[in-house]
Amino acid sequence: MLLRFRGAFKKLTSSLSTRVYTSPSPRMLMTTTANSRSLPDCWGHRGASARFPENTLSSFEAAIRDGAEGIESDVHVSLDDVVVMFHDPDLRRTTNSSGLIRERQWFGEDGMNKVRTAKAPHQPIPTFEQTVALLMEPENQHVSFNVDVKVQNDPTRLFSLMHKIISSYPEWETRLAPRILLGLWHPSFLGPAKEQLPYCRRSHIGDSPSVARKFFWDDCEVFSMSFAALTSADGQRFRQECKAGGKKVMVWTVNEPDHMMEAVRWEVDVILTDSTRTWLDLRSALHADYDKITAQYSRFFLWTSLHFYLPFLYIRATLNRDSLERVAGPFDVKLSPFQVTIASTIAWWLGIKA
Repeated sequence: MLLRFRGAFKKLTSSLSTRVYTSPSPRMLMTTTANSRSLPDCWGHRGASARFPENTLSSFEAAIRDGAEGIESDVHVSLDDVVVMFHDPDLRRTTNSSGLIRERQWFGEDGMNKVRTAKAPHQPIPTFEQTVALLMEPENQHVSFNVDVKVQNDPTRLFSLMHKIISSYPEWETRLAPRILLGLWHPSFLGPAKEQLPYCRRSHIGDSPSVARKFFWDDCEVFSMSFAALTSADGQRFRQECKAGGKKVMVWTVNEPDHMMEAVRWEVDVILTDSTRTWLDLRSALHADYDKITAQYSRFFLWTSLHFYLPFLYIRATLNRDSLERVAGPFDVKLSPFQVTIASTIAWWLGIKA
């Protein structure tokens, strides 16, 4: 019975098409429509990573040239104390090399400064220092920088290295620090962030409104949540709580136009996307005729994908929390093996990846 249901569900969803709208040029880079309706900012997720290798200077520069108000990237630290912009703890997935970043030297004969991306155009891995230098160029000093702090890091070591780079610039406290947003997954990183980078705004990155409320509400002014997590009834309540509490909401990773329109209806503050041009074109069209463009996008997709159903959301949040706790320790009370086993079994059966 369950297998027949799953097969019928996949057949239904595969028959549905997604509407895509391309706006006329030139773009209108505004934050409100003609009738003063606010629209979300555009931040490039790992840069303009739909078109360029993720987390590279070329990707960051492309997002900025597109008109994005911010860029997002991830940080790890090499064996010789160089902060590098990279998502995975291991080099294998996106480069021509392999090995854990924390076990590799940046400089030297086999240094990571010689590594190139597997995706063309083949690019070097940028450092945090190089990325900050890009953002401090005169034409880029309006751009915000969301630093996704991976839990494989030692927060004290990482934040100390980041502070040395940030504070090396003249007038850094007014020209740079206010533009940096620390993205934290694990509550154990809050203390070191407040102690060593007190001038940086803090956000929680996650996919569980309940975790956000319990562990991060008092210490973060921004909540960067997965798109799916905000589609549930609890996600709606959380959005309302953020609005009432003066908290900003960012949503990731939003690449489909109908998902972007849903985020607009939610009145989030920032859309994090790999496809910066797609959101900026759509936003420009909304500025021109909000009602006409909005009418072209339905909410039907919320009922045609398992990703937006409560069991999936629970499984995904449980597995993600378990993976964080395996690396950085329990949030408070560690998830029970029974919870993790049940979630893992159901996820395997449904083909869900955490």
